[in-house]
Amino acid sequence: QVQLVESGGGSVQAGGSLRLSCALSGYTYASYCMGWFHQAPGKEREGVAGIDNDGTTYYADSVKGRFTISKDNAKNTLYLQMNSLKPEDIGMYYCVAGYSTVAGGCPPLSDVNFSYWGQGTQVTVSS
Repeated sequence: QVQLVESGGGSVQAGGSLRLSCALSGYTYASYCMGWFHQAPGKEREGVAGIDNDGTTYYADSVKGRFTISKDNAKNTLYLQMNSLKPEDIGMYYCVAGYSTVAGGCPPLSDVNFSYWGQGTQVTVSS
């Protein structure tokens, strides 16, 4: 059974940093894409970052230059380093995993493309 467990959320002031972690277990496919989704209060979930099997990364325009996605394959752990946090970054952050494309990359960062979700971790940014 695939499990994704996030940690690292919390409360920071605007301009501050947080690092989210996600431990993956039970995923037996050799090729997969992992990522992070953000759901702001009252809004739909949106993909903010993805990373494929080869380590190629993908970012939403809203977080480019501020967030960095990475993974430690030996530990089966995904990370999201969030710098220069803004009040609009408030919300739940979900770790996701799903099948890679035929070419081995990540599918578009839409929630329909990811089969496995963590329970989410809350991020609060005060201005």
